[in-house]
Amino acid sequence: MSGGAPAARNIEVKRLLVSNKSPIKKIIKRDGTTVQYKRNRIVNAILKATAAVGKANPDVAEAMALKVEEALANTYADAVPSVEDIQDVVENTLMASRRARIARKYIIYRHQRAMARAARAYEFEVTDRVPYKKIYEVLRWNMEHECESVPALNKIIREGNLPALINDSDARYKQEAGFAAAMVMERLNDIRIAIVAGPSSSGKTTTTIKLGEHLEKAGIGLKTINIDHYFFNLETHPKDEFGDYDYERPAALDMELINEHLVCLLDGKTIKTPNYNFKTGQRELNVHELKLKKNEILLIDSLHGLHDGMTCSIPAENKFKLYIETLGQFRGEDGTFMRWSDNRLLRRMIRDKNHRNLKPMQTLTHWHYVRRSELKYIIPFIKDVDCIVNSAMPYELPFLKQHLFRYISQSIDQYKNDPKRLDAHIRANRIYELLKPLESGKDDTPVPSDSLIREFIGGSRYKY
Repeated sequence: MSGGAPAARNIEVKRLLVSNKSPIKKIIKRDGTTVQYKRNRIVNAILKATAAVGKANPDVAEAMALKVEEALANTYADAVPSVEDIQDVVENTLMASRRARIARKYIIYRHQRAMARAARAYEFEVTDRVPYKKIYEVLRWNMEHECESVPALNKIIREGNLPALINDSDARYKQEAGFAAAMVMERLNDIRIAIVAGPSSSGKTTTTIKLGEHLEKAGIGLKTINIDHYFFNLETHPKDEFGDYDYERPAALDMELINEHLVCLLDGKTIKTPNYNFKTGQRELNVHELKLKKNEILLIDSLHGLHDGMTCSIPAENKFKLYIETLGQFRGEDGTFMRWSDNRLLRRMIRDKNHRNLKPMQTLTHWHYVRRSELKYIIPFIKDVDCIVNSAMPYELPFLKQHLFRYISQSIDQYKNDPKRLDAHIRANRIYELLKPLESGKDDTPVPSDSLIREFIGGSRYKY
């Protein structure tokens, strides 16, 4: 894209707004579906917030909604924002416009709506895509171990009880992996492929290893196929005006070759998988030899493992599907729950820095691609899984802070006045406020070498 394109786009955005035509056409709902964008939903939400501070003010609501729309158009360009993105921008726009009282009421209104959704979804859990029963179990565990908030975790650290929490957390996670293995063993006559799927940096690789350890102890033969090697060359993916590639979509993977190889493996044939170099963005075909015996199960660790296109050539009864997510129920100093995606963003910033030749702030600015893909291609499939595992460790945030806090702090100032990086600024500011009062984990020696967190902070005995 040429250097004048952003300026031209800004002019076009303003022209559309003046003519009362929205530059935003579609949005992504919480269930991953794409629907028509409607400005009046933003207007009505802000209007209710103005009424809560005194008197409903339609003029203010309309003016703020237009500012929100302009910020969305400038930030997301040709991308499709999610409901979550829009709400974040509403909060940011109100605060930036010195409407702090209205912003606070909007935040309260947003929280109340979220709680109402949770109540409805818990009642009708079978049809929902959010595992509320599992979330409740996580919250109860955290409260029983008194590690459910920043003040509580700080108390554990200051009293020297962090090693005990690490041991308990890892034991809980290993128990869940063991339960998943037991489910596989119950269907041993049918299952040929075990899929570990979930959003970015949820801990799929370690969970795949843990699942394999449990099955091996039971005498079940295993082979692991690395789906990351099936990425197409980096230059084949769409690129934005900043030079950032969108490789988060299922189409970034060679699905046809994956299915061809899966069929061959289940037929007892030998294949040679590709090799993908994340630092160069290039793949080489026919590198890693792999053969699956009749009494072996193939383990797949993949972001899009639940996507229909990845294993469509394999009958459903031959597949076991495990979904993993950071289902953490952890509150900041102000009582706000940390978002699962923020937890994973911190993990990925460290991983990308150490293994993918990317600076932490590059991961931060790329994250909107990650979230868009998760909402559309990953989260909707949670309803079809056999098992759900929580990978959020209550003790991990102090160590993540130790690795990343200075980068988070820098990014707030760097992107503060950049409308095209508004999403990155909002995320950075939210994470900064959560981590600021939290004690840092300067000594990670109590973290075992086989801990899931080692997948991200380093020092694991496993090879990734």
